[in-house]
Amino acid sequence: MSEETIGRSPGRKLGLTMLIAVLLAVPLFSIWLLVYDRQSQSETARASIAAGWGGPQTMAGPLLVIPYRTTITETVTEANRPVVRSRQIWQELTLSPESSAITTAIHPERRKRSIYEVVVYEAKVEGRSRFALPADLSRFGVAVADMALDRAELRFGLSDPRGLFGPPPRVSIGGQVLRLQPGGGAPATNGAGFFAWVDANALPGAALVADYAYEFRGNGYVALMPQGGDTRWRVTSPWPHPSFQGGFLPNERRVGDDGFSATYRVGNLALGQSLVATGGAQPVPSERMAPPLIASETASRGGYDARIDLVQPVDLYSRVNRSAKYGFLFIGFTFLALLMFDVIGGVRVSAVEYLLVGAALVLFFVLLLALAEVIGFTPAYVAASAAIIGLNTAYSAAVLKSWRRALLIGALLTGLYVLLYVLLSIEDFSLLIGSLMLFAALAAVMYLTRNLNWSARPEAHPAIE
Repeated sequence: MSEETIGRSPGRKLGLTMLIAVLLAVPLFSIWLLVYDRQSQSETARASIAAGWGGPQTMAGPLLVIPYRTTITETVTEANRPVVRSRQIWQELTLSPESSAITTAIHPERRKRSIYEVVVYEAKVEGRSRFALPADLSRFGVAVADMALDRAELRFGLSDPRGLFGPPPRVSIGGQVLRLQPGGGAPATNGAGFFAWVDANALPGAALVADYAYEFRGNGYVALMPQGGDTRWRVTSPWPHPSFQGGFLPNERRVGDDGFSATYRVGNLALGQSLVATGGAQPVPSERMAPPLIASETASRGGYDARIDLVQPVDLYSRVNRSAKYGFLFIGFTFLALLMFDVIGGVRVSAVEYLLVGAALVLFFVLLLALAEVIGFTPAYVAASAAIIGLNTAYSAAVLKSWRRALLIGALLTGLYVLLYVLLSIEDFSLLIGSLMLFAALAAVMYLTRNLNWSARPEAHPAIE
């Protein structure tokens, strides 16, 4: 080491240390990109595992659709004169159920390929819906005599019909099993689903009750688009980690180690929709009656659906990404300890030695990511932190010429890694704990350097063992 380096003032040493810390921001940023890349690969692999099983599923309906005749008038030009003509066309009256009671039993399953894992499920749905013509049907401009009740359709929506499996879906009215056809589902699922022809001639004088049961596969989440006057949905599953999302939350729910159960009840007043739609239009929530949600909230909450996500209890990529954001904290505290030994303890620490210690601290996050994909986050965190603490402690013993000083560095790193794990576990208080920790560190540095002349060249200090 040159005499110029040895004779640097404490202020210049501090500046050099800060410069090295800033340079280490490049590999830290590269780690964030690496985490993002591995997360993208993980999502692609999980989609590949679940391919052919069924995607995230949204259920809608049933809806009763009845064709009816109506007369329209239009003006045409003949011989340069406007002529008004009338003609009859067929349109659709869409009737939502007055009440629906639906139960869904979800059976999850973990599927793995190499180091990747995805949660898929099988769901069994049973329900009963009651349809009735409104007493004020004439207000919608539709007469019973104009309706083709024998050509009615009962439509069920399912966002990914490829997931239908097991026994064929069973739909019956009054004990009579209906023959099902593909497609023609609800508009909430972009027409995906199935339907059945229904003879609804008895409808004007009595209610029509439909019983149905079907099974489907999917992954990610199960959602229901309520479309009745009174929709009750009960969901049960042995999965212990549900996440209740969408525009409606359950009225009752229970979550435990043995699974969860949830009960929803949604009325058409909450949906902001009528039970009857005419002219081919479908009953969908009215924008005029929509709840005051911010656009981003509407997208994240699903708007008018009730959704249950089967989430993984630990998202290792988000936790590794969050831990990497504390990289500067590790580098700063470790460099600060070395700097105190340098300017106060009389032990010379070169720029290369700072750089190597910092590189080891950055390497921790790479080890954490690589090990977490194989053995899980917590074991990976313990293994990676133990490796880096041991490496830096041994190297500090050589640099600081004392195992006693090196053990102080090791104790500091151990405390930092323990604190980081706590911060990752209690995200809500991470800012408070981090700010208090920085305050304590600043106070300690100010106390230790209160009599230090930062602009003068350091005098030789006796070695402190």
